[in-house]
Amino acid sequence: MVSIAALGDVTSQLIFGLGREDCVRVHDALDFAAAVYGERQTRRGQDALEFSLGVGGTLALLRADAETRIAGLLFELGLLEPGAIDRIEERFGKEVSDMVRGVQQLIRLRDLTASQAPVGRGKNAAQQALAQLETLRKMLLAMATDMRVVLVRLASCVTTLRFFAEQKRFDAVTHDYGREVLDLYAPLANRLGIFQLKWELEDLAFRMIEPETYKRIAKMLEEKRMLRESFVQSSIERLEQELAAAGVKAEVSGRPKHIYSIWKKMRGKELDFSGLYDVRAFRVIVADVKTCYTVLGLVHNIWTPIPKEFDDYISRPKANGYQSLHTVVTAEDGRPLEVQIRTQEMHGFAEYGVAAHWRYKEEGGSNFKSQKYDEKIAWLRQLLAWKSEVADAVTGSGDEDAQREWVEKLKSTTLDDRIFVLTPQARVLELPVGATPIDFAYHLHSEVGHRCRGAKIDGVMVPLNTPLRNGQTCEIITAKGPAGSAGPSRDWLSPGYTVSSRTRTKIRAWFHAQELAETLAHGRALVEKSLQREGKTAVNLEALAHKLGFAKLDDLFIAVGKEKFSLRHVEAALHDPADAPPAPPQDTAVVNKSRASSVEQGAKSGVLVVGSEGMLTQLAKCCKPAPPDPIVGFVTKGKGVSIHRTSCKNFAEMASKNPERVIETEWGRSGTDTVFPVDIFILASDRQGLLRDISEVLTIAKINVTGVNTQSAKGQARMVFTAEISSTGQLQRALAAIAEVGGVMEARRT
Repeated sequence: MVSIAALGDVTSQLIFGLGREDCVRVHDALDFAAAVYGERQTRRGQDALEFSLGVGGTLALLRADAETRIAGLLFELGLLEPGAIDRIEERFGKEVSDMVRGVQQLIRLRDLTASQAPVGRGKNAAQQALAQLETLRKMLLAMATDMRVVLVRLASCVTTLRFFAEQKRFDAVTHDYGREVLDLYAPLANRLGIFQLKWELEDLAFRMIEPETYKRIAKMLEEKRMLRESFVQSSIERLEQELAAAGVKAEVSGRPKHIYSIWKKMRGKELDFSGLYDVRAFRVIVADVKTCYTVLGLVHNIWTPIPKEFDDYISRPKANGYQSLHTVVTAEDGRPLEVQIRTQEMHGFAEYGVAAHWRYKEEGGSNFKSQKYDEKIAWLRQLLAWKSEVADAVTGSGDEDAQREWVEKLKSTTLDDRIFVLTPQARVLELPVGATPIDFAYHLHSEVGHRCRGAKIDGVMVPLNTPLRNGQTCEIITAKGPAGSAGPSRDWLSPGYTVSSRTRTKIRAWFHAQELAETLAHGRALVEKSLQREGKTAVNLEALAHKLGFAKLDDLFIAVGKEKFSLRHVEAALHDPADAPPAPPQDTAVVNKSRASSVEQGAKSGVLVVGSEGMLTQLAKCCKPAPPDPIVGFVTKGKGVSIHRTSCKNFAEMASKNPERVIETEWGRSGTDTVFPVDIFILASDRQGLLRDISEVLTIAKINVTGVNTQSAKGQARMVFTAEISSTGQLQRALAAIAEVGGVMEARRT
């Protein structure tokens, strides 16, 4: 237990940077903590008062405001004593008690998800585990309605890890805790730019997980962190002298690499320790690009460069836009020293833009998603960077207005566009704000959504249109019985029941499938009744459907059920198939007679439509069908029949809303001069003469080009040709020839 006398030694640290009134409040909280904790211990076995002082001291080093430091001192009491939060609120205000509640909520999340195992095996299970970790990281921020709660949680994690390290505890408890910190909290510290905690969280957590590996790497370093930092600092001072002598203004900062990052790079790049060049490194930030190369020359003049370790990401940026000069030199002691040189603009982009350090480290520079989430993280990092400047200003001038302004901004900055809800098995689902249990059920699985009949939130039955909130546990009650026996309610499509368009699409698809099944059953009953009336129950129905012009028997039933095909044709075919009147064609024959009159415009001649002749047709511009693409017709208002490819997304959407306007079509006999417009997309390495070479291929293939759109960026050319073809076979031969053109990486029909 920490003695009362010893409290005086930490008081100056706890109140560092605060105004007089705030100092009094922190002193009061310290006295309160010393009285209530007594000889109590935390759940991890540490003296509760010692733990709270560690948390408060860490927050003071981060220049947190007084309320945050008080919450750090007292949140453990909320875990030890039910109802203690009311005492905290009464004495220190609602702002502090709300933060204490927030920390408790994050700890509750840890307890709920600690034992969760991913569903599946092998690679699939690993991918699910990574996705779940990312969702948990987002959830930690989203649940913290006051972002200062995250600071308290990070400070508590590093304090617990320090305790484990001092006790030299290496057991299942410390291993699991280290894994949790490494997976969840260290990445959050990195994303928020709190590097004072990031490296310590990573090193201490790694020590809990891999104690022997940690010791081996520490021994290989052959120097303590302080010595490494001292060397980097002396190198910085020497470079600053050279820069000043050359009249170059620059900001130089060191970044000695810590043990976990060394191990991570050794494992990721399969390197020996001797192959690492950035164990010691620093960064130089200047005003413009020209000065970057000036500084590079000075660095190479001071130390001997290692040629193969030089990268110019300014003239050749990374795929994510990252720019900087990277060089490795041999220092005076013969060991490598890495130097990064960039402009302030490049540095801002790397820290807060799409190339932010945490992104290309954790995601490998791959496809970046959730842009809105990333923008909020960047804003948080800027707030936290601003915090240090504000704290310095307050310390120097005593003006607390700036600090209060920063606190208000931090309190109001939350990730409020998404919510995170848990299943009873502690799996976390990310949903849009306002999502209901119905959205939750369909997010789990379509079948769960269809069979949903009720829901419990945190164990309490609620209406299905109840909005869910962050951190809640939702349990879906499903209907019993065989699959397909239950379905959604049409009420669920009414406002207030769902907010997700994905959910509504699945509900509409279910009703569409049901209506189709009912139409099919109705048509079958009508045909079977007609067969019974004619005494032809033994007839082969599949053969009958083919004779009537239908590809499948179900197509006949659906046409009869929709009253688009008369039973008189069926009866006539039953009596004398040879003399039966020809069934109206299922599909529309589309023919064009001249190149001047394009099929795209829809010629009146050569068009056959069920029950009518000469109906106006036009090829849809969205998918531009051409023979022998499978096609289907859609009756428009005032423009005849629009012909689409069966795979067209626009057609699928229109058909789901107005299925009665769908008409089956097929290609008629085309004349020798009939042409169809298509779009051709080409991706190639940009070079002189590329457009000429591709145009020659199209000319040889006798394909007329009516339009060209080209764009070139970062050495790549993207071209879209609008061309007229007589068949897709002609197009495929042309695409194969284009693929052989030098520099072409992709050629396809869009």
